Amino acid sequence: MHQHHNPSSCYLCPLCAAPLTLTPSTKSYICENNHHFDLAKEGYLNLLPVQHKRSGEPGDSKQMMQARREFLEAGYYAAMAKSVAMIIEASRPTHLLDLGCGEGYYSRKIETDCSTLMMLHGVDIAKFAIRAAAQKQPNARFIVASSNRLPYVGQYFDFVLRVFAPSNDDELGRVLKPSGLLLTVTPGPRHLWQLKEFIYAEVQEHTLESVVPQGFERIDSQRIRYKISPNPQQRIALLQMTPFAWRANESVLQTIKDADQLDIETDFILTLAIKTAD
Repeated sequence: MHQHHNPSSCYLCPLCAAPLTLTPSTKSYICENNHHFDLAKEGYLNLLPVQHKRSGEPGDSKQMMQARREFLEAGYYAAMAKSVAMIIEASRPTHLLDLGCGEGYYSRKIETDCSTLMMLHGVDIAKFAIRAAAQKQPNARFIVASSNRLPYVGQYFDFVLRVFAPSNDDELGRVLKPSGLLLTVTPGPRHLWQLKEFIYAEVQEHTLESVVPQGFERIDSQRIRYKISPNPQQRIALLQMTPFAWRANESVLQTIKDADQLDIETDFILTLAIKTAD
């Protein structure tokens, strides 16, 4: 039994939006309308009802998840993750949500690098990513759910982290406390430029400013840039993590693999915003 799952919970029933309560004897969460959600043996909770699934297994495929895990575990984004942890450390949140957390790479970095005691939550739509995250980080609370319908009570979090993940602005505003913080990591103008050169005839720069959702005000922004030299397999893993991967056909993939020493620019924009309106 995971000690951090307590009877009065932060979760809402994804079917009827009533509060969920944990019954310790059965390890299941139940709402007043008798909808049941069992804690998985790995400690995560699946709050994505079948009728909200658009596909059999939403989210990234298993291969994509493994490729991404290997790439991240090799440390190529560690410098950015460190900066994320430092921003979080400085604001000392008590409840943090890692939105679109995947298999929890950033959550683990936060737990390792922050001395602040906080309750870490992660949400993703891919069940096997959440299972992997829960196995690796038993002190955090992971759930399977859609970022368009976050099954958390309102104003529960004082910090939301969003690294390259889609989100719903209304839901972000709803789950954050007044003056809660949102840290977004988006691709900077030159992000993965050398990979894109294989794919686009003419590479366009991203804009430098990331968009702050309605009801939020930007309070800080920083740009982190450095070069990485992933091996041929890792280059393909990195490509698979991008929104433009679908444009790469077999011959492009082969060319990327075969390229001699390939230095790739990373370029991240970290934007910290505060919730102003409710």
